[in-house]
Amino acid sequence: MSSSLPLVAIVCPVEFKFSDPEALLEKEVLAGVAEVRTVRIGLNDPFPGEVNDAQAIILWHGPKIDAGVIRGLRNCRAIIRNGVGFDTVDTAAAAQRGIPVCNVPDYGTEEVADHAIALALALCRQLFPLDAEAKRLGWKIQVAPKMHRLRTLQFGVVGLGRIGTAAALRAKALGFRTVFFDPHVPSGTHKAVGIERLASLDELLRTSDVVSVHCPLTPETRGFIGEREIALMKPSAYLINTARGDIVQKAPLFAALRADRLAGAGLDVVENEPLRTAEEAATPNLIVTCHAAFCSPEGMVEMRTSSSRIARAAVQGQAVWNRVN
Repeated sequence: MSSSLPLVAIVCPVEFKFSDPEALLEKEVLAGVAEVRTVRIGLNDPFPGEVNDAQAIILWHGPKIDAGVIRGLRNCRAIIRNGVGFDTVDTAAAAQRGIPVCNVPDYGTEEVADHAIALALALCRQLFPLDAEAKRLGWKIQVAPKMHRLRTLQFGVVGLGRIGTAAALRAKALGFRTVFFDPHVPSGTHKAVGIERLASLDELLRTSDVVSVHCPLTPETRGFIGEREIALMKPSAYLINTARGDIVQKAPLFAALRADRLAGAGLDVVENEPLRTAEEAATPNLIVTCHAAFCSPEGMVEMRTSSSRIARAAVQGQAVWNRVN
């Protein structure tokens, strides 16, 4: 029996596994306000008609809402990305239709910052090579020359938003000399967080021992760390990316790792993820963690609650927040 309540559609890829397949959390937040329906689709499948009728769409990662999909939306009052990144939504096309696109920018701040630091520490302290050595029943500590004191190293943050700031403060607390580059944050930000601001990305790349990427994926940042930028880095440096895979070009990064022109990389995300070949997976001095930096039960509850509250406001005709278009 169809409901008389407006529809909130939760759109997710068929491969996605829910810990709450009945969306009980979303239904609790939207109780009495909207019908909640989960719609699973393949990445290249057309959006079904029930999504076109929804007054709000909560979008998990994967399916793309392009201009064609947006033209078919008949009643939509908000598209909410269940996460930080919103590059899977044509925000301009939505704006032309008067549809707000919102995200949940703060749910995974702690988790992603912690994950970036974990990747940095694993590389700086050579945890994986030492683990492999011990499990070969060896005890030679062949990587000892790569195990530097943290307070002798510079930690460079690219993008000082919520997560970048959280990572910078963690790095600072661990004793790294911490610097950042972000042309979009206001003057004086460096004084507020007590770290040094560098004038250019090139300067940060040339001088940092760890480069940690924390900027959103935009036309400006897509592929902006490529062969030229990687060549600027010290051969002893490490590159960390917990932001978006398409910010860092995979081919020149993996080539640099194979040629010992870069000491290591810790990637939660990769360009055209996941890894595609055995050759990519065999890249030396590479840690890859399955786009899982955001994961924690606590973070999932916070994210889903926030997106559901935005959807509730939208279907009630109230102002929404975290709008990105």
